[in-house]
This record gives sequence, C-alpha cells and structure tokens, in this order.
Amino acid sequence: MSKKDLIDAVARDCELTKEKASGVVDAVLAHIREAMKEGHEVRIPDFGTFKVAARKAREGRNPATGMTIQIPASRVPKFTPAKGLKDALN
Repeated sequence: MSKKDLIDAVARDCELTKEKASGVVDAVLAHIREAMKEGHEVRIPDFGTFKVAARKAREGRNPATGMTIQIPASRVPKFTPAKGLKDALN
C-alpha cells in the first residue's frame, strides 16, 4: 500500500475529500516524525511502537577497494509490532 492508497482509504472510510485526507495523513506522519526526532517513543495500541535506536560507530570495509572506513554512530528508526497486529496477520 502506498501513501496515495492510504490517503484514498482514509478519504473513503472517513467521508473526507482527498485533500483533507491527505492533510490528515501528512499531519499524523509529521507528528510521529517530530516525536521520534525528540527521542520519544510513539505507541499505537494494537498496532505497534515506533522508537529511535542508537547505532554505535564501527569499522566497515569498502567492497570495491577493500579499504577500511569508519562508519559514524547514528540514530535509526525501529518499529515493534504490537500483539494485536501480529495476531491479525496470523
């Protein structure tokens, strides 16, 4: 499902115009993004938890040249599905 498909489904299910549904979807995604930027977890019951995980700095290797490079520490998004979502899939 693409973002466009999600907007179409929200518009249909909530009886909104596609423009308003697009605004709703964009707002939800923006709030999730901002909360994660600030280091907060976003928990959606029966769906899952979005959180930020820290990756340590490490050595890597350039596969083309074989040279060792330093990969800096970074923050990455993680998603953990809730039991309700897992149950719905099985």
